[in-house]
Amino acid sequence: MAQIAFIGLGNMGAPMAINLIKAGHQLTVFDLNPDAVKTLSDQGATAAEQATDAVKGADVVISMLPAGQHVESLYLGETALLNAIHTDALIIDSSTIDADTARKVASAADVQGKAFIDAPVSGGTAGAAQGTLSFMIGGKKAHYERAIPILEAMGSNLFHAGDAGCGQVAKMCNNMLLAIHMTGTAEALALAIRNGLSPETVSEIMLKSSGRNWSLEVYNPVPGIMENAPASRDYEGGFMVNLMLKDLKLALDAAASSGASTPMGSLARNLYNLHANQTDNNGQLDFSSIFRLYDKERS
Repeated sequence: MAQIAFIGLGNMGAPMAINLIKAGHQLTVFDLNPDAVKTLSDQGATAAEQATDAVKGADVVISMLPAGQHVESLYLGETALLNAIHTDALIIDSSTIDADTARKVASAADVQGKAFIDAPVSGGTAGAAQGTLSFMIGGKKAHYERAIPILEAMGSNLFHAGDAGCGQVAKMCNNMLLAIHMTGTAEALALAIRNGLSPETVSEIMLKSSGRNWSLEVYNPVPGIMENAPASRDYEGGFMVNLMLKDLKLALDAAASSGASTPMGSLARNLYNLHANQTDNNGQLDFSSIFRLYDKERS
């Protein structure tokens, strides 16, 4: 079993760290939120006062942070965590960030002879809790292979996407498509409801027809259709609208820099931006709450 430093214990990081403890690994954890640290220490982790304390003696360092500037600041900024990590350690950054920052940190690690992979995830908080996340991994194949036993404690699908930064590109493409088919699913369901169909019936029809997609299968955006979906919990929990907007910005920035055409991605971003700005609270709701943009009478 490995000695693991885990930095970033938010809605995704905390359950991921708990699964590592359940798998028998020894964890030292750090987060700016003392309550998050206590949750993990109650599960058997050792609490660190600083990130640099957490990585002492670590075989593996895992970070799960909000954005690229946080990752760069942690590893290369004033904290200079990269300098404090042992040369033989494996560094896994599971934050969802821009590919350029991932490549920058990977390059700095490579100069120091340290192994780094970017490994963003898909599967949401439910997947994090259940240990069924999908990891999209960028970095050297040898580093990816070293990470497999660790990642398997947190996820059920591991994909080596390519060199450094490729995991981030795969994640942003996936989430752009997710936003597109969720907005389309919500739009189609709202249209059916307005024309006299029950959402249960039309959902079943589309699930057996060519409109079938992930949003219909496991994440129906209409309240009351799926008991465990965020829509049936007043859109609380799950993957926030603000996070979807962040991921769409990453995708569209990548499209702009590479000259790719993403009209559907741009439209999805505009729709989510409109939805987020309609009330002070919408940005904190699950992204399936985009249904409210189409059918205000039911929402």
